[in-house]
Amino acid sequence: MKENYGTLYLVATPIGNLEDITYRAVRILSEVDLIAAEDTRHSLKLLNHLGIKKPLISYHDNNRISRAKELAKKLKEGKNIALVSDAGTPAISDPGEELVAVAIEEGIPVTAVPGCSASITALILSGLPAGRFAFEGFLPQKHSERLKFLETIRNEDRTLIFYEGPHRVKDMLSDTLKVFGDRRCTALRELTKIHEEAVRGTLSQVLAHFEANDPRGEFVIIVEGTKNPASDAQKPDYSVLPIDKHVEYYMQQGYERMEAMKLAAKDRGLTKRQVYSLLNSK
Repeated sequence: MKENYGTLYLVATPIGNLEDITYRAVRILSEVDLIAAEDTRHSLKLLNHLGIKKPLISYHDNNRISRAKELAKKLKEGKNIALVSDAGTPAISDPGEELVAVAIEEGIPVTAVPGCSASITALILSGLPAGRFAFEGFLPQKHSERLKFLETIRNEDRTLIFYEGPHRVKDMLSDTLKVFGDRRCTALRELTKIHEEAVRGTLSQVLAHFEANDPRGEFVIIVEGTKNPASDAQKPDYSVLPIDKHVEYYMQQGYERMEAMKLAAKDRGLTKRQVYSLLNSK
């Protein structure tokens, strides 16, 4: 019977400073039967700090499908389970969304224990408009795919929130500058920790900072939305634009020739081979 099901608690944990845990989070973590953690070793440190001794089970990107079914079974048996991520709120850019979806589909009670979120913390510290914003998480790792994705959101007028690791921050900023132009930006790292840092300026200024100072730690990048959303009337009329000018249009925005050809082909509903043939026939 569904009335005998346990509850899945989505428990937010600190993103750096352990004092940011909430009273309710401590109580729920103390009362549940099991804690599902992205990294059990990392979560064990938090539990030890809080003096909580509860069974831990791993739940991460590599086992999320099979483990979600296993946890759903335990919840149906009446077990109460807390889901935590390594830091912040679970299910945001996090495998926890899979478990939440399974639980809801199975009619299992799900509730949130709110708390820290790196995205919102960074947004309010950024100094950029916070009334309307869009969370985009991690951009694609491949350069070409990242450029394609950025192109799809270049005309977004809301403030944009991205996550990025230290090894790709410079590439991400460079590509965003190439596609968006030089907008205001804030890059934040080590949020709530002793060495918290916020680098504010334009995309080119923030990129220059990290060209001179190696990025360290996990980043939240906040980028200003466009001030001039493109209307259909402002977009190039591909029906009258010669194919070579169409490719040149993208190359002037910083794309390599092959990538510019792919974008032009997509605009026209052609294959890249067809665009190549049209260019060579001129």
